[in-house]
Parts: sequence; structure tokens; C-alpha cells
Amino acid sequence: MSATRTAHRPAAPPSARLTPAPPETTAHDPVALWASAQVTALNVGGAPEYGGPAWCALRASDPRRSVAILTAAEQWRRHTAREAWLDHLLNHDPERWFAYVTADANDHARTITRDLARRPTHDELAARRAVHAPAREVVATPGWPPVAVPGRPGWWRHVGPRGEQLDLLHNHPQETGRCPPSTMSPHRSSTRRYAC
Repeated sequence: MSATRTAHRPAAPPSARLTPAPPETTAHDPVALWASAQVTALNVGGAPEYGGPAWCALRASDPRRSVAILTAAEQWRRHTAREAWLDHLLNHDPERWFAYVTADANDHARTITRDLARRPTHDELAARRAVHAPAREVVATPGWPPVAVPGRPGWWRHVGPRGEQLDLLHNHPQETGRCPPSTMSPHRSSTRRYAC
């Protein structure tokens, strides 16, 4: 178009301007076509990632170096174009920007809605927790160590000599024929034997 033709054309009002399309959906991208033609002309099956150890190990004349550079440059160009497009969209059409950036999350949410619908809600879980089972009494078991008594710090439930439950202020196992710890001989305290 000549400069005289564009100078006489009035600018479109802001309400009539269209938001540009995302860069990855642009129909005819001459830069992308040129980069693709260059890669095709080099006739290389695969190239290592630009800047990686495999790329650094290639000779300077190896065409795979050029393919990696062209690929990285094109990816960077598309990335910056997409970021610029998203910034423009955020500034001029925030609703469309929000719809675009949340589209993947919305698609994923649609795939899990059935599973989420089957799960109990917070209120249902709270109602289940409200039903309390009666507390079980702590019972010492023969052959096992004493059990701490809930709500009574320092007290331990033991099995007595006749199988009864005893609450004592120590957690040393009760053995038949032994004295309580208060009568423990000082010279035998390391072996936990009781001397009567």
C-alpha cells in the first residue's frame, strides 16, 4: 500500500478495533515459513537442543548447529510474541484474556466434575465426624508393656498378679514375686530387679 493511500484512510474508532489473534493461530507467518524453509534446506533429521552439551560438542560446520539455532530462535520469537499478545489482551480486553488463560483449567475441570460430584461435601464429612463412637477403656494386656492412662499424666495401667487392672506411677512391667519400685534396692537399679 502506498503512503498516500494510508494517509487518507481514517483511523478506526477504538470500539471498532479488533483484538489481534494469538500468534500461534496466525494464518500466514512469513518468518515461520522462512525458518521452516531453512531447516528443510539443511536436510537434517534431528538436532540437539541449542546450548546443551550435545550441541556444544558439534563441529562449527555441522548443519545441526544451525538447525538448533533456528529452532531455538523461532521458539523464542513465538514465545515473546505470545507474551506480548497476552499483555495486549490483558490491557484491552481483560475478560477475553481471563477466558484464554483459564481455558485449559476449565477443560480439566470438566473432565473431573463427575468424580468430584461423587465425593462427600464438607458438610457431609462434618456430619460423619459428629457421630462419636463411645470411648474404649484403656486395658493393659498380659505380656505387653504398661499403657499410659489418658488424662492422668504419669500414671500407667498394669496387669496385676491376679489379672486385674492396676494404675501405678511407673511404667516398669509388673512381674510376679517382685516388689514395687519404691522398695527397689539402689545397688541393683540398673537391672530393674526388685529386692524385698
